[in-house]
Amino acid sequence: MAEPLELKKTLNLPKTDFPMKAGLPQNEPKQLDAWHGGNIYERILEARKGKPLFVLHDGPPYPTGEIHLGTGLNKILKDLVVKTKSMAGHYAPYVPGWDCHGLPIETQVEKELGGKGKVPPAEFRKLCRQFALRYVEQHKKDFKRLGIFGRWNDPYLTMSHEYEATIAGAFLDFMEKGYVYRGRKPVYWCLFDSTALAEAEVEYEDHTSPSIWVKFGVVDGGKGDAAKIGKDVSAVIWTTTPWTIPHNRALAFHADFEYVIVETEKGALLLAADRVAALQAECGIKEARVRATYKGRDFEGMKFQHPFLPIQVPGILADYVTLDQGSGIVHTAPGHGADDFNSGQKYGLEIYAPLDDKGVYLEGLPEYKGKDVFTANPIIVKLLGDRGALLGNHEYKHSYPHCWRCHNPVIFRATEQWFIKMDQAAHGKQKTLRQEALEEIHGVKWFPAWGEDRMYEMIEKRPDWCVSRQRFWGVPIIVFYCDACGTRLEDFKALRNVVKWFEREGADAWYQHTPEELLPAGTTCPCGATKWRKENDILDVWFDSGSSNLSVLKGAEWPADVYLEGPDQYRGWFHSSLLVATGIRDAVPYRGVVTHGWTLDEQGRPMSKSLGNALYPIEITEKWGADLLRLWVGSVEYQADVKMSERVMTQLSEAYRKIRNTFRFALGNLGDFDPSRNALANEQLEELDRWMLDRTAELVKKCREWYANYEFHRVYHAIHDYCVVDLSAFYFDVLKDRLYTKAPRNKSRRSAQTAVWKISSALVRLAAPILVFTAEEIWKYLPKAPGETESVHMTLFPEAVALACGIAKDAAGKWERLAQVRSAVLVALEQARAAKIIGGGLEAKVHLHAGPEAPGLQKLLEEKQAVLPALFIVSQVVIHPSAIAASVPAETLPGLTIKIERADGAKCERCWNYSKHVGENSRYPTVCERCTEALAEIESTQAGAAS
Repeated sequence: MAEPLELKKTLNLPKTDFPMKAGLPQNEPKQLDAWHGGNIYERILEARKGKPLFVLHDGPPYPTGEIHLGTGLNKILKDLVVKTKSMAGHYAPYVPGWDCHGLPIETQVEKELGGKGKVPPAEFRKLCRQFALRYVEQHKKDFKRLGIFGRWNDPYLTMSHEYEATIAGAFLDFMEKGYVYRGRKPVYWCLFDSTALAEAEVEYEDHTSPSIWVKFGVVDGGKGDAAKIGKDVSAVIWTTTPWTIPHNRALAFHADFEYVIVETEKGALLLAADRVAALQAECGIKEARVRATYKGRDFEGMKFQHPFLPIQVPGILADYVTLDQGSGIVHTAPGHGADDFNSGQKYGLEIYAPLDDKGVYLEGLPEYKGKDVFTANPIIVKLLGDRGALLGNHEYKHSYPHCWRCHNPVIFRATEQWFIKMDQAAHGKQKTLRQEALEEIHGVKWFPAWGEDRMYEMIEKRPDWCVSRQRFWGVPIIVFYCDACGTRLEDFKALRNVVKWFEREGADAWYQHTPEELLPAGTTCPCGATKWRKENDILDVWFDSGSSNLSVLKGAEWPADVYLEGPDQYRGWFHSSLLVATGIRDAVPYRGVVTHGWTLDEQGRPMSKSLGNALYPIEITEKWGADLLRLWVGSVEYQADVKMSERVMTQLSEAYRKIRNTFRFALGNLGDFDPSRNALANEQLEELDRWMLDRTAELVKKCREWYANYEFHRVYHAIHDYCVVDLSAFYFDVLKDRLYTKAPRNKSRRSAQTAVWKISSALVRLAAPILVFTAEEIWKYLPKAPGETESVHMTLFPEAVALACGIAKDAAGKWERLAQVRSAVLVALEQARAAKIIGGGLEAKVHLHAGPEAPGLQKLLEEKQAVLPALFIVSQVVIHPSAIAASVPAETLPGLTIKIERADGAKCERCWNYSKHVGENSRYPTVCERCTEALAEIESTQAGAAS
């Protein structure tokens, strides 16, 4: 007879080369090289050929510097969407893009040059292009480092020839349809950069302005009794922009408000009745006796004397007059405000704004002429005081529009600009651009739902779109004027010839060729002249990015399934894309819109370099790894603002460690498992294993639903909790005895391995979109079924129906109840350990009885008594038919009583369980009856293999 086996070698202890320590910062770059060297993105698309198409259209960031955490959040979220759709069985291409034109890049290039106007326009454009390309390449590297797959070798750039031609063609489409006009209207104007700004290029910051109350003396006019109020009365206005007073052309009243004349120590003053108290408080007026009361409509047409200019201005009526601030009479300068301008149009007022591009007065009194508007503020305040028109003057801190790039305060300034009419129908159509866009909004699915109302409000209230900019780095507005008579060329066939030039040479052609070269030969003005001059303005950068759907989305890719950006894009890219697509294709370019929040520090402050609280993706990947950053993105409710800090990353690293160790346990116990040879059919599995597979199937079903609805945080938390609570702390813990001590080929062990393999395969695929590097690493070590892909990212999500065993509902309910009993027993074991009754769980004998307070539990315990020792990880379990002496009630399960004693018998040398049968096997005298059976099976297998 052969020698007895060495007991230690008969145990199936976990074996795997999958490392406990992840070493993500060191190992992820190696995986990246393997992926991109093996064309992983292209291979995924090849594997999905013929599948339903899903398109996430990338909103293009500016290539102006190192990517910040908000950009990282955005790109990882997009990658989660694309990877989840791909693994759900879609053909899901991802084409990254960059917004290469505009002020951000111009500003950086001007810094490098040492100022504006240092080089000719063509050279300046060349430098801008080089700058953009430099950072596009840097961004590519940084985004790829985050595990993001995409068409990195051929992204879309708004400065490419094809794209610039698309932008130019789109503008001509708008013009040909009758939407475009050139007009003089107030627009946001940056004095520092000398250019108009879009609303999306304006940010509100704290600013301190002079708050002044000013008198305009009554001259004559008015209606009814108001016409007799007398020239001793002065209307009172309040403003925080004294510099606009020279350009005042009216005083606005609300028709329905009540206005009063009050006698004060500073004269007879006319203002809204509800604002008298505010006037007294702000201007230090002690007495204010009401002389007479009127309605606002009575002052329409009344004449008022300008406080220091020899002009009289009319009283007008306007609905935008409120009683929240000021006097209830609004100082109106039609050249410096949208409402003012509209009132000016209604009443035929002069649109007066004689400022140059730097905000310097070109006309006016000697006191302020030649000075910029902000320098002029105190000068005009003094002028008002000297003329006896100033009632009050205080500093006022408020939220004020600033340029988003240079962060200097901006002004409203009436200038000649190109606009797209919001309330104009295209030629041959009934509905206006605004009406069409508003209707399209309702057909989009918004995540979160409030996005629909926000976008609707943005479109509903927006003014005409100012699409011209006074800069060089962008797509020029394709407009020509006759050199002889100034007439604008309206031959669209001729104009589209320029688009062909752009297709060949890009928009640089505008600056490198004469009008006669760009236009078809012989292009003639109706006046007979053939010489033309070009428009100098370029298009708004938001028109550029808003045209991306026209340039990038080909054929069935239009409209995109989803756009995903931050909340600022409701007035930015979401907004401009909607208008461009609706204006040209009469439809919205996206089926769904997902919005994420801002990134904040631990105290809830926005991250910024100036505050010193910024964290950058590259720093995080170097310290913790990209998978930890991705885990953060997957863990947060990103549709709200999200916090990030070192503490958050430390907590996540612990969560990651637990998930990794769960997989490591599984891999360690699958070293001798070949799915094609060793996996058991569902009906051959033990009931506990089938129950856990059913629970995993339910998890798969929920996770796939959450992925479909972009609820990534719910997926992460579900996977984490399942790994930590359901697997590590329960199922895998219970399985250890079966996996370690049964004979390697024992059916019970193969049942456990089959379940562990199926669960691990399902979980690693569910986790793959979030933990891209770790999932790939796990996949390499996980046993494969025939036909499975080389990369986890090329495979598909698990199917819940294929994973489920269909265990009966009452059987599943029994296991759920037994899990509750286990939790109660573990508490009692811990108490016994603390009381020194036992050292470890295997030293315990558990006595149980369930009373009537727990209906059906006693019967269940008796039915499942054989599996309870393994379930509780103890040596013996006794079910008592009646109450147990000296037992204690379970803390977590009413009706169950528990008593813990030391186990009977001796400790088995092999499995460490206690048994009264240890010593009965003469060949193996130190083992229990369970190990005797296992050793016999091992010896039989070895003998069969030898023969």
